[in-house]
Amino acid sequence: MNTTVNEKIKLLKKESGLTTRELAEKSSVPIGTLNKILCGQTKSIKSETLASIASALGKNASDLLADRGNSFTVKKVIKNHGYLRVAAVTPNVVLGNEKESVSGVLKAIEELNNEGVSLIVFPELSVTGYTLSDLFYQDTILKNAEKSLLEIVDFTKNYETLIFLGCPLLNCGKIYNTAVAVFKGEILGVVPKSFIPNYNEFYERRVFSPAPEEDSEISIGGKSYPFGKKLIFKDIDFPGFSVAAEICEDLWTANSPSVMHSLNGANIVVNLSASNEIVGKAEYRRNLISMQSAKCVCGYVYSDAGNYESTTDLVFSAHNIIAENGKILTESEPFGKGVAISDIDLSFIEYEKRKVLNYVEKPCGYLEIFFKCGRFSDGGLKKYEKTPFVPFDKKELSSRINTILEIQSRALARRISHVKAKSVVIGVSGGLDSTLALLASCRAMDLLNRGRKDVLAITMPCFGTSKRTKRNSVLLAKALGATLREIDITGTVLSHFKDIGQSVDDKDVTYENAQARERTQVIMDIANKTGGIVVGTGDLSELALGWATYNGDHMSMYGVNSSIPKTLVKHIVNYVADTSEPELRSVLKDILATPVSPELIPAKEGEEISQKTEDIVGPYVLHDFFLYHFVRNGFAPSKIYEIAKRTFKGDYSDDEIFKWLHTFIRRFFAQQFKRSCVPDGVKVGSVSLSPRGDWRMPSDISASLWLTDLENSK
Repeated sequence: MNTTVNEKIKLLKKESGLTTRELAEKSSVPIGTLNKILCGQTKSIKSETLASIASALGKNASDLLADRGNSFTVKKVIKNHGYLRVAAVTPNVVLGNEKESVSGVLKAIEELNNEGVSLIVFPELSVTGYTLSDLFYQDTILKNAEKSLLEIVDFTKNYETLIFLGCPLLNCGKIYNTAVAVFKGEILGVVPKSFIPNYNEFYERRVFSPAPEEDSEISIGGKSYPFGKKLIFKDIDFPGFSVAAEICEDLWTANSPSVMHSLNGANIVVNLSASNEIVGKAEYRRNLISMQSAKCVCGYVYSDAGNYESTTDLVFSAHNIIAENGKILTESEPFGKGVAISDIDLSFIEYEKRKVLNYVEKPCGYLEIFFKCGRFSDGGLKKYEKTPFVPFDKKELSSRINTILEIQSRALARRISHVKAKSVVIGVSGGLDSTLALLASCRAMDLLNRGRKDVLAITMPCFGTSKRTKRNSVLLAKALGATLREIDITGTVLSHFKDIGQSVDDKDVTYENAQARERTQVIMDIANKTGGIVVGTGDLSELALGWATYNGDHMSMYGVNSSIPKTLVKHIVNYVADTSEPELRSVLKDILATPVSPELIPAKEGEEISQKTEDIVGPYVLHDFFLYHFVRNGFAPSKIYEIAKRTFKGDYSDDEIFKWLHTFIRRFFAQQFKRSCVPDGVKVGSVSLSPRGDWRMPSDISASLWLTDLENSK
């Protein structure tokens, strides 16, 4: 394993028991320089600096050199994809002991800075502790609180980290419960708590005043700073890094300040809290933060008080939570270590805001306070599921599948009822998509209290049809009680070839598409003949890739699978199989085990199926991953490539991922003309490509910008 210089220094520093400040003093290396070395931000280190650090650690300079030939390891340049590393931490505070309390905060700042954290949030009144009650009135507490605050501020001058501290402060003769924003040895501004609870176990209004309506100034250490609830802190070098603060009860109230913060440009809301623990409160707190981050379309960093507080009547659990647009990214276990660190995707938040908040008029009155950090994360702490359309939790997956089946069948039942269709007609191939469409159609007839004999399952074998898929088509229709018809289209297609001068030996696109269009003609005519409608079988993944014959299987009268991706189709069919009688279960399991194929090319000698879709266009597990992050999250191809490399490490090589992502982007843009005229089809999830719903784009746009972005990422 290759160990870098900074990693070796951190390891030896830990073994020596020295803090960063102590090592800086002992080595005479400025603490700012030492911090940059420890964070890996310094790409080259002067030999005299290295020697000084080594001497302070009781080592030779050679002991600190990187492995593999004693050469320095230069940190890879990270492209800014919009990730910011944030932390919510509960420090070791000792009530009434200023020195110990400050030490706990400083230690947390140092440790988190070494983790590459750019935003640190401490709990409510973390400088003094929350449970001092009437002692907050006393000068002893208030003066020492300001003194401790200034000591912490001074310590941060060598750290490029935005920090929020909870501190009681006097202003115009009133005591305020505040969040103090600090960056590189400077106080940027002070945000007082807006809503002061005075019920049940909370008696804050006895001591603290609520935030004034208008912003003003506050004097700390002889200097004046912005003071008010309408402050937003923005990084000049990382525009998406914009933060606003609220304090504990502000979140729990009906009119949370975070709503206005978000509408005025805050992409992250921090909450400095002291929320005592009682039975059931942790889950309520988690849901509240999740919902607030979704409603405000923001990142939410919640820092909670811990067991250092007085337990006279209450106990605090250090339940720290980080959320992003409704999703809990990470949390510290209640009564645990009290540290939560994650990467928030600010570019995704800004993308979402551009979409869902574009109708909201921006209110006035907010003061923007700028700082200069510019440090971003590689997003390494952000975890992405390999199958974003498929929940990992089995209970959640079962619930989602039942909902999808209900949506499909009820939507189709409504259409059947509206047009007074006497039948529904489906081309069944023995594949996954037509299987799901047939299942949904049978459920729709059940809802309408009609016999399944009105579901016409048409199997249309031709050149590439295998015995296995034909057999499964027949068995499936019988197991479901649908009316089965077999119409061999080989002769019709050969006659058509003769009409248009197509050689049967030329296995080109015309050879393939003629079969698909003939099948569509057959089921359309049968629908006319029986007074019915054709139910489409194509899925979301095929729509994204354009993997359908234009005006062939691309066309129908209602598409029940049109917003269900291939990876989810498999799970739905498997779920139905597991909950069905043996006869149906057996055929569904064999369909699931059959390779995905259009079966338009005859099988080679000794082969069952010669044409395997995933060999041609790529693995659907990758394409569904690309589709979700491209359409749902608005990620650039270069960003998708980076997260796919991490997510599928060990499953696919970087070159394979690049190849299939390039294919996805190329096909997605080239095939838009097919999506511009897709039939009606019900939306079941957060991603749909219907031009009447979620996705609109010109059919004749070039993919060059997106392909260039991808190619530049290698």
